[in-house]
This record gives sequence, structure tokens and C-alpha cells, in this order.
Amino acid sequence: MKSCIRLVLFSLLLIKTTSSQSIITTLPGYPGPLPFKLETGYIGVGEHDERQLFYYFIESEAEPETDPLLFWLSGGPGCSGFSGLVFEVGPLAFDLATFGGSFPSLIINPYSWTKIASIIFIDAPVGAGFSYSNASEDYLSSDTKLASDSYSFLRKWLLKHPKFLKNCLYVSGDSYGGKIIPMVTLEIAKGNEAGLQPRMLLQGYTVGNPVTDEKMDINEQIPYCHRMALISDGYFELAKSNCKGEYVNPDQNNYKCMNALKLVKKCMERLYEPHILEPLCEFLSPKPNDFPLGQLFLEEDPVDVLFLSKQERPQCRNYNYVPAYIWASNQTIQEALHIRKGTVTNWQRCNTTIAHTTLSYEKDVESVFKHHQLLNEKGFQALVYSGDHDMCIPYMSTLKWIRNLNLIVDEGWRPWYVDGQIAGYTEKYKNINQTYITFATVKGAGHTAPEYKPKECFAMIERWLSLVPL
Repeated sequence: MKSCIRLVLFSLLLIKTTSSQSIITTLPGYPGPLPFKLETGYIGVGEHDERQLFYYFIESEAEPETDPLLFWLSGGPGCSGFSGLVFEVGPLAFDLATFGGSFPSLIINPYSWTKIASIIFIDAPVGAGFSYSNASEDYLSSDTKLASDSYSFLRKWLLKHPKFLKNCLYVSGDSYGGKIIPMVTLEIAKGNEAGLQPRMLLQGYTVGNPVTDEKMDINEQIPYCHRMALISDGYFELAKSNCKGEYVNPDQNNYKCMNALKLVKKCMERLYEPHILEPLCEFLSPKPNDFPLGQLFLEEDPVDVLFLSKQERPQCRNYNYVPAYIWASNQTIQEALHIRKGTVTNWQRCNTTIAHTTLSYEKDVESVFKHHQLLNEKGFQALVYSGDHDMCIPYMSTLKWIRNLNLIVDEGWRPWYVDGQIAGYTEKYKNINQTYITFATVKGAGHTAPEYKPKECFAMIERWLSLVPL
């Protein structure tokens, strides 16, 4: 153990970075001192640390010395880790009940995953959140570059925080992060095998409402909508038979297929894809609905809603994100978080330029199915969960790739419970070496599950990390 500590300290001295870190004890909008340990900072990655990745780190509120460490990757691509912190699994949330458009107040999330684990929330790639570079070419990213930078970030972060090297590590996140997570996890595994320092105590990973194979994910939207009684049997059979199950890139000369898809699209175009039961809200500059033949759009940020009066304002979930823009764009807040002055002038929860512009981000990995397969073979446990009302990434698509791994069903489909009520349904798979993949639906949740059902998702992660059945 002593030799291991000496090696870590020696490696730390060798790293030349422009990294920084600060402990935050109070935040504007929250009354009194924070009841948890919050650290913010930058870690430089790249040959000369030119890409400065910002992070929020929150120590476990229970036993940080022994509790797991989660490395959280948000979606988009281009969404800030702050979104995961305040809207999903972190200890802070905005007080939406009292928010009227002015400076928002912060409250405690009683179902924060930091009650049982320490979490690093990262802004990545460059251009997400407060991460930046002085070189314009660094704002061009890709799946492989994002995964590589995330891995480099984590290595350097752990060298700066060597006391967490002994904690069990899980790479976690959701949405488009679900595509990057298995890539990063595999890089960690290969780094450990190659003897790279620091050696990480990697145990597994979690992905929620995850992008896996975009074509397959989008293709399952029509069968999902049929199963959810949004498309008639007749329309579905018409599309299925004439399009041969291919709905994303159908033959444009197949007129029967194209006509069938028009009927299907008519049934689906006014649905709110992140949660099919919630209203689809119109803003001053609405984006076109390209489904089902266009790209996969996972984030719709309501910047325009800021300009509506309270009477005109639509009562929709997207309005919940407005406080984040007001809060994070405030200069006092940026000073409190120790943001480097002048590096980010226009903070966005999700940078849609990255997410929706192929010139900024190249989706150069079509599918991460093989990554999941390799990780399972290497012995890493996985928790895969889906909100069952999410149309963006239907649970049927996620369940399909898991079943395509041809694993043994260890526990058949059954309900799991929170407070005596059905919280969702779960199925457990294993390989011959007893490496498990646990799949779970979260009943009534959308995209992404913790935002809709925080209590149930907290129970789910607490049980899974404790190695007990859901």
C-alpha cells in the first residue's frame, strides 16, 4: 500500500497542467452553508492541456472514504454536468414552486445519489457548460475524442485526488452519455490492463435511457408507439409490411412505405418525445419536428420562453430549465464557482451547436453494442435503466440490444417496488462467468428517468450498488 501511495504522489508531481480546484461552501440562492462538500475546478487535457474541462465534484454525504465514486457523463452531446447535478441525481435543485422569472432559489434534493456515493459531474466536450479552449479547432469534437478526453480527465483528476483511488469506480450517466459511457469504461479497463497509472478500481457502469445504436434506437420508436396505443394496428402493419421494418432510411421510391410513414407520422408529430404523456409546448422559435426520418434530437432548451409573459408562458417541463440559465449566467454565481473570467460568455444547459451540427461534432461511432459485449466478457457489472414513457430512446430498443448479447436470463421479468408500489419492471442477465447486466424500467418516467422519478431511481441505484436485488 505504501509503495502504491508513493507511486501516485510521484506521478502527481510529473503532471504539468493548468488545472485548478476550489472548495465551495456557500452559493447564492441557497440559504446558509452547503450541507455537503462541493468542489469545482478545471482539468486540462490534450498535448498541452489546451482543452480545459470544468467539473463539479460532490463528496458522498455518508462515508466518502469507502462509498463508491461515480463519474457522471451527461447527454447531448454538449450538455453540462450541471444539468445532471440539479435536474437529476445531485444534491441541489431549483425551487420551481417559488420561481417567477427572477433570480432562482436552490433547495436540497432528498433523493440525491450523493447520499450513498461521491460524484464527479463533468462539462464535456469543450463548449459544454464552462469548459473551454483558446484554440478554435478544439471545439470540433467526436465520439472518440470525447471518450478519450473524458478518460484523460479522469486519470488526471484521480492523480490530484489520490485518496479516491481506493474507492470502487462506476462510470455513469444517461441519454447521449449512454453512448460515451461504455467507450470510456472500456478505455479504463484497457488502461488498467496495460498498467497505466493510476490504476482505477473499476467495478462497472450504469446507463440510463441510453443511446446505443442511433439507427436502431430511432427505428424502435414506431413499434414503441404502436405498443403504447399511439398508432393503430392497421397503420403499424401497413408500415411494417411495406417498409420491411426499416423506418429510418426507407427506400424513397417505395411509395407504399412512404405513404404508410406519412400516416404514422401524423399520429406522432404532436407528441412530446421525452415523455409521451406530457404536453408539447410551442416557443417563439419552434424547431421543426423531423421525426421519424431525421436526426435524433434529445434536447430542446427553452431559451425563447424567457421572453414570454407569465400569462402566456406554457406550463411545460421545459420551462423548468429556465432557472438554470438565469443562475449560471449570473456573474456573481460564476465568481462563486471560480469560473475563469471571459472564457464562457453564453452559458447553455445543452449546447445545441454541438449536438445538432455535424461540423462541430462527428458521430464517428455508429454503435457501442460491441463495447457492451466486451465489458461483459471482461467481468464488469452493468445497470441499464429506461423511463418507460420515453419515446426518444424507447425501452424496447435498449432491451433489444441487451437480449442480442445472448446472455443467460438469471431473473425473469418481474416488478420491483418502492414503498409497496410497483416502481418498474426488471430483468437480470448473466454470462457463464457470472457477470451481470441488470435491466430496469422506471414506471411513468421519461427522458431521463431520475428527472421524473427521483425517489424510485434513488432506491434503484442504492440497491444495485449494495449488490441486492432491485
